[in-house]
Amino acid sequence: MKMKINTPIGELWLDADQNGLTKVSFHPIEEMAVNGAQDQGKKQEILLETERQLAEYFEGNRQDFQLPLSINTGTIFQQKVWQALQEIPYGEIRTYKKIAETIDHPKAVRAIGQANRMNPLPIVIPCHRVIGQNGQLTGYMGNAEAGLLIKRQLLVLEKALSE
Repeated sequence: MKMKINTPIGELWLDADQNGLTKVSFHPIEEMAVNGAQDQGKKQEILLETERQLAEYFEGNRQDFQLPLSINTGTIFQQKVWQALQEIPYGEIRTYKKIAETIDHPKAVRAIGQANRMNPLPIVIPCHRVIGQNGQLTGYMGNAEAGLLIKRQLLVLEKALSE
């Protein structure tokens, strides 16, 4: 079951399974197979709660997401990266190098960038809080110009960057 929501950074598409949120996307996503009515209700509940928490986040009233996540993609390495991203506090930033060191792969800076690009739950798993070693914003969601604008907006919202 999927849902489209409007946010200050544009439309987002959400998807969930009966266990938790599976995807946040800046682009339309395909409908997942539907199992039973009971599963539908649970998925709808997760999507509505995600919509509510994202609205609070964009209003500046939420710093941490309390959502069940169901991540069924990614390599073990990518999942380690995504876990490390969840440890970055609201309003703070880390470099790709720091994330690489955190997961005990200090030379894997480029691989960290690729893992960020594959993050199935942007915003909820805050890959936008990762910047280049020189302090520069780098790509976001695989989209250079539009992605950087969104990344900047999210960091300004969190007061990690000044306008």
